[in-house]
Amino acid sequence: MKREWPWLKEVDSIALQSAVRNLADGFQRFFKKQNDPPRFKSRKHPVQSYTTRYTNGNIAVRGDRLQLPKLGWVRYAKSREIEGRILSANVRLAPSGKWFVALVCEVDIQPLPLTEGMLGIDMGIKQLAVPSEGLAVENPRYTLRYEKLLAKWQRILARRKRGGSNWSKAKGKVALIHEKIRNSRLDAMHKQTTKWIRENQTICLEDLRIASMMKNRHLAKHIADASWGEMRRQLHYKARWYGRTIKATPVFAPTSQTCHVCENKHAEVKDLSIRVWKCSFCQTVHDRDRNAAQNIKAMAL
Repeated sequence: MKREWPWLKEVDSIALQSAVRNLADGFQRFFKKQNDPPRFKSRKHPVQSYTTRYTNGNIAVRGDRLQLPKLGWVRYAKSREIEGRILSANVRLAPSGKWFVALVCEVDIQPLPLTEGMLGIDMGIKQLAVPSEGLAVENPRYTLRYEKLLAKWQRILARRKRGGSNWSKAKGKVALIHEKIRNSRLDAMHKQTTKWIRENQTICLEDLRIASMMKNRHLAKHIADASWGEMRRQLHYKARWYGRTIKATPVFAPTSQTCHVCENKHAEVKDLSIRVWKCSFCQTVHDRDRNAAQNIKAMAL
């Protein structure tokens, strides 16, 4: 194989084995009707990546330098200290033109000390999350914040001739803006989910049908920007790491319409424009989201 295509010798043998293994796995999933057949990946595609495994010290970190097979020692910006035993490395070229390397390490994570805290979280758009106790988390709306700048460079990209140097520069600028939005959103979300996990033993969430909600063309962009699915993903894996419990309410539970004091249901509260309402049975005045968070905790538990 390497005799016919000499460029295969430019990468290490483990990376080639990983590519073949991924291809075989893709076909197996296709034959089991779990996904579509594997597609050809062009070398001209803007996103390029490969994975290599640790063998006989071929991957090492020393200060701000990283050793990779065939590449040798390269400088890199370390985002965090390397812990545990290195298992593999994934090298990726992002659309913005930046190179990233993700090191997979085997680490023994110790559970956090037990706590009596229990929290219900109501996810929304106006406010990203309203917990049953504590301050609400405002929605930073990063997509809206960079929307005008993104639209400007997308117009510039559309006017330039595809494949030219100026077109490539504009394409890189658009990719950088998208990367800025994604990084800002993930940074804020990681900080908040880690705080919740450290302070609470049990966290209760609403079982949202996000794919169905995205079909609403008036709210789809705002739902995507809120990234409720990413928040749930982070809470679930951090709970497994640190010995916490995640519980969910039943699907379509009327958390917003039910008074958490007397448990009577008010169908008129289904109107999203109603933010504050008064229970006609117990006369309790409710904030819509805070009441929903209380019900999420009670129903999930």
